[in-house]
Amino acid sequence: MFTGIVEELGTVEAVEPLDDGSRLTINGPLVTEDAEHGDSIAVNGVCLTVVTVEDGRFTVDVVAETLRRSSLENVAPGDRVNLERAMALGDRLGGHIVQGHVDGTAVLRGTGDDGLTRFDLPQRLSRYLVEKGSITVDGVSLTVVEAGESSFSVALIPTTRELTTLGRRVPGDEVNIEVDVLAKHLERLAAAQLAHQDRGAPSRSEDNGGVREAQ
Repeated sequence: MFTGIVEELGTVEAVEPLDDGSRLTINGPLVTEDAEHGDSIAVNGVCLTVVTVEDGRFTVDVVAETLRRSSLENVAPGDRVNLERAMALGDRLGGHIVQGHVDGTAVLRGTGDDGLTRFDLPQRLSRYLVEKGSITVDGVSLTVVEAGESSFSVALIPTTRELTTLGRRVPGDEVNIEVDVLAKHLERLAAAQLAHQDRGAPSRSEDNGGVREAQ
């Protein structure tokens, strides 16, 4: 579990092809201070498991499914990446609940005269976005300003531009997107309830702290 507050800008030092994915070597002195084999580190918003740690560098294996769903498929030596260690129990939740399970990618459209940065994204993901809701872009927790049918906008403060990859992105760049997991759970629950109603199934209601079938 993560918060979407980037701790460090790391640098990709090597990309090694594997039979079912690739192995990345990343320089990240801060996030490796207490990292060990098996720990989780988010790389551009993707939760990855540490394989080795040595001299401020760590390696992670990225499976083919993750490469297919994220922009890590195109990462190359020299690229900067957003890094965040898994949240410790009791830490302040500075951003929002981020799983590190990327839902897909979006494309940076650019920053308009109004100062808002806009992205295009698939309609299958746009339905989870609402104005003032949360979204994770390349591992950065952001607040949605405008939510369109196939696009959204955010306001990037100078600190975010300086301390994350978002300040280095140019129009046409692909970024990782994770929508709010609470929205996905609500959709699933609502769909199940509607399906019961369509089949004429009895609804469920609360009774004295328990659950019973309403007659």
